[in-house]
Amino acid sequence: MSKIEEALPRSPVIQMKFMRAILRYLLMILLAFLLFGIILLISGKDPIQSYRDIFISTFGNSRGFSEVIVGMIPMLLTAMAVALPSRVGLINVGGEGQLYIGAAFATFGALTFSHLPAWLLIPIMMLLGMLGGALWAFLPGYFKSIGLVNETITTLLMNSVAPKIIGFLIFGFWHSPMDTVKTDNFVAAARLPAFFGTRIHLGLVFGLVLLVAFWLFMKYTRWGLEMYAIWNNPQAARRNGIPVKKYLIIAMCVGGAIAGLAGMSQVSGFYGVLLLNFSMSLGFMGFMICWLSGGDPLGIVVMSFVVSVIFTGGNLLQLTRGLPFAVINILLAFTLFVVLASPTIFKGKKS
Repeated sequence: MSKIEEALPRSPVIQMKFMRAILRYLLMILLAFLLFGIILLISGKDPIQSYRDIFISTFGNSRGFSEVIVGMIPMLLTAMAVALPSRVGLINVGGEGQLYIGAAFATFGALTFSHLPAWLLIPIMMLLGMLGGALWAFLPGYFKSIGLVNETITTLLMNSVAPKIIGFLIFGFWHSPMDTVKTDNFVAAARLPAFFGTRIHLGLVFGLVLLVAFWLFMKYTRWGLEMYAIWNNPQAARRNGIPVKKYLIIAMCVGGAIAGLAGMSQVSGFYGVLLLNFSMSLGFMGFMICWLSGGDPLGIVVMSFVVSVIFTGGNLLQLTRGLPFAVINILLAFTLFVVLASPTIFKGKKS
């Protein structure tokens, strides 16, 4: 902490750090958009008009803005599913598979207990979704804790298995009489409530509450301090009596549970049905957002919002500018490169 910050009261220092973080993210986003504009010019498109289309479609009316919020809900949750295990040095690439399994467990609850009222059915589906994601994350966490297999490999490979399990369940047991690639529509009691006449659903509250709880947990609890010690030096933490193996397993399972909750919120709040291949790489998107934000809760909110704007507006560019969907991936790649280079670009030399 600088001498100026030491001389200031704690509240202004916090505000200063908050504004500095916001400014840093804004500068990174602007630089990424500038680089993307060069690509648009090379391809013969007008970047100013393209950005105008993006911002008008997302900020120009309440419906467009609400769709941006809807799109960022699963990204908030899957990014946090990566951020929490990372605090003990784990790299959870398995958010996609954990999301699928959580959705499957939640769907089981929706189809099996459809006679229950919403105040009881929704919590059951939430618990089942979190249980499914946690169970799917348990094996990578356990194997890592005993030094058998690296969690990056196991979580990545298990991502390809989870959608096939979903396909087996839908085709074999749950498919609708009218369509073999989805289940029956969920009853009204199994749907997450939406707000303000939009498609923004209760999953947004889940994400924001968990992010605040995550920040408080890491900053103000003994367990957060011990997790930091494990991340910094696991051997020293083990010598000081911290149960490293237990933390590795629990952190991975909690991350999986959060990804499972994201799957539950998608099938219950967004679709109202379990579809084959419904995710559209939301788990991988959460991994990227966590890296873009450095696992910081505020950064996760900002980058989830930005990525959702890119996806929502990018879909319109396909119609208005004749651009392929691949340009969205190019813009996201530029954003990632800028963030990875940000320690050099935005931080001066240490005195």
